[in-house]
Amino acid sequence: MDDTYQVYVNRVARMTLPETYNSQLDHIQESPKYKPLPEGGRQAVRFPGYSIIAPPVPDDPDNGDFYANLQACQQQLGEKLDPQFWVPVPPDSLHLTLADLIWNDAYRDACQDPEFEQKLQAAIAESFSAFKGNLIDQPIRWQVFGMIVMTRAIAVCLVPRDQESYEEIVQFRRAIYQNPSFMALGIEQQYHFTAHITFGYFGTIPSDLDRNHLSGILSDFNSQWIDSPEELVIKRAELRKFDDMTRYYREENWPVLEF
Repeated sequence: MDDTYQVYVNRVARMTLPETYNSQLDHIQESPKYKPLPEGGRQAVRFPGYSIIAPPVPDDPDNGDFYANLQACQQQLGEKLDPQFWVPVPPDSLHLTLADLIWNDAYRDACQDPEFEQKLQAAIAESFSAFKGNLIDQPIRWQVFGMIVMTRAIAVCLVPRDQESYEEIVQFRRAIYQNPSFMALGIEQQYHFTAHITFGYFGTIPSDLDRNHLSGILSDFNSQWIDSPEELVIKRAELRKFDDMTRYYREENWPVLEF
């Protein structure tokens, strides 16, 4: 289901163009993952599930400079946007999702089986173990390419430094989604892989939103990455649980894969 290397790079490149921003901004929606508070601002709502991610900021000191620069960018973007329009995620929760698994209503339904979570953890451990024999003997390097506008969020997207880094992640995802034990849980791959790190979600969208102005803001951020791209070295994949979009956690005995 995931793209070939060249198709991926071409697709992501188009996503960072000003004309794409303008088109996407015509279709953005308020995120249901946050609710407005009577006193102002927004609060994350319950949105439980599991993902496989590279470790978030506090647990990835090897990529500390990378995340420090992204946190600074997130803050700068927030200073340029109306706080009613955009809700930043906690800076320490920034992370790269390697494989979406299950969330919200599908997760609640699955948990009617009291053994579901144990079965999920076992299936992911099985996938990680099977994939170990396919690990490449070189770093998996991805770099920030530019800002992207999603239906309910703003994020930075990443592209691989080389084809090997891309193929390794695609094969890793295949080992998860095509594992019979995982498929037996009734979970299917939902999305093509678009490597991104979410900065924040849309709140109240004004009827007079200046799309050209916002597109210009996002394009200005992209220029800084052309000359000095920020690089993320992916060293670990971890099964993590979330209760909402602010924190991703794990137990010590949950599956981990060292790349």
